[in-house]
Amino acid sequence: MNNRNQVEKIKKMYPAGTRIELLSTMDDQQGVEKGTKGTVILVDDIGTIHMKWDNGRGLGLIPEEDNFKVLSRPQEEIKESEEHSKEQSHGMGGMSL
Repeated sequence: MNNRNQVEKIKKMYPAGTRIELLSTMDDQQGVEKGTKGTVILVDDIGTIHMKWDNGRGLGLIPEEDNFKVLSRPQEEIKESEEHSKEQSHGMGGMSL
């Protein structure tokens, strides 16, 4: 079990919307295999990262026990979207009507 400071750190590292890829097979019967990608739904009060896996499963991750990597975070997606909007407003890649 994680202490309060560890849980808060996990919540900041993996906010809702973070995209994750599983690097090794989880020890479960839920069908989440190596290479499966998913989206963080929330981090609970004991530090479990609750996921919505792209294969339809909903199994959580336990930091330091499960092996995974972050693909993107919500702030990164917003920044990329803003940069794309700026390009379009400057006539690069967008259509004007």
